[in-house]
Amino acid sequence: MGSWKSWVATAVVLGAAAGAARAQQADMSFFVTSAGKGKGADLGGLEGADAHCAALARAAGSTKTTWRAYLSTTAPGGDAGVNARDRIGKGPWQNAKGVVVAKSVDDLHSGSSNVTKQTALTEKGEAVSGRGDAVNIHDMLTGSDPAGNYSTAGGDTTCRNWTSSGEGSAIVGHHDRAGLKETRHMKSWNSSHGTNGCSQDGLKSTGGAGLFYCFAAN
Repeated sequence: MGSWKSWVATAVVLGAAAGAARAQQADMSFFVTSAGKGKGADLGGLEGADAHCAALARAAGSTKTTWRAYLSTTAPGGDAGVNARDRIGKGPWQNAKGVVVAKSVDDLHSGSSNVTKQTALTEKGEAVSGRGDAVNIHDMLTGSDPAGNYSTAGGDTTCRNWTSSGEGSAIVGHHDRAGLKETRHMKSWNSSHGTNGCSQDGLKSTGGAGLFYCFAAN
């Protein structure tokens, strides 16, 4: 009888924990994609990237309906591009475990930002490997400067606005805030360095897998 009661008690506890996890995922408003689109930095433009965020969030049980990829774009002829920081709503944002990564856009792009290896989880609530792990995929596609704006550095910084899987380059950030060089730049979650091309192999060669950040804008 005692064993049966223990089993019931354990089942109740596990059920409650599972229910709490589902509730947190329903309220999730930030995650790293658990997988890229498989074509390097060719995400189908901003529209394709947003759709990928929404599909992953929906599969994970999120109740949020408007998702935006944290990606900037540039425009030819000196015209203004699209800033990643302007696409993602006002915040606050929390991960699949209920941990708040930022309270606002300004907070997200300040020294108080809580985007780290421990908090930048996938939509499934899983950690993403980084520097020091057997496989390092800490490069997150952003095409952005540290303030979350499109880059004015010149050259291709967005793999042709997320449509190239060959030539070009894109700015990436490090979700684990780590790099070979112990500098503030290399520790940036959204703007660390450029990629070696836009193909899947090119992204892999510099520490990536075509992953990116997703934020609920509603």
